[in-house]
Parts: sequence; structure tokens; C-alpha cells
Amino acid sequence: MSADSKIHVKTGDTVMVISGKDSGKKGRVLAVFPGKGRVVVEKVNIVKKHQKPTKDLPQGGILDKEAPIASSNVMLYCTECNSVTRRSVKQTAEGKVRVCKKCGHNLPDKRK
Repeated sequence: MSADSKIHVKTGDTVMVISGKDSGKKGRVLAVFPGKGRVVVEKVNIVKKHQKPTKDLPQGGILDKEAPIASSNVMLYCTECNSVTRRSVKQTAEGKVRVCKKCGHNLPDKRK
């Protein structure tokens, strides 16, 4: 992907994985990498990391952590209609807001 590509989800969004080994799992987006077209989703794509001992982790060991997955493998999840959806943008008095294409409910903006 090019460095100026956009991703349809933001940090803090609830998404569902639609393809791959973890398809059907729901989780919160922890990180977004627009240049690489990848996202990190909570409790999805868990990999083993062999960690050397450090001051923070003196014993070291094998840790479980989330690895990035392609952003095309996730879709926004609307908690109002309990289904995956695309997002639409509507202009309001406060500015632009993201809304669910299926039910028209505002999608929460949980960015940090």
C-alpha cells in the first residue's frame, strides 16, 4: 500500500474480522498503521513472542501478543443493529459524524 492510503477504521472502533483464521471474532482496534494498511485488534491474531529478559520483565519467556492484520479483513461493527456495516459521513451542526449505513445510528468516536 502507498504511504498516503486511508483506512476505514480508527483506534478504539469495534470491528469484526471477516476473513482469515480469526474470522467471526470481535474486538477493539488498538493501533492503526495507514502506511502498511494494517490494524491491531484486541484478542485477534495472537502470536508467540520470545522475549529476552529486561528490567521490566526480568525472567523473560514466551509471551502472547496481538499482531497486525490487513485492514481489508475487518469491518466496522455497529452495536445498535448488532451487525457489521459500512460507515457513512453526515454533516451536522457539530461537524462531520460517522453513522451506520444500516441503521443510521451514530458510530461512537472513541479515539484517544
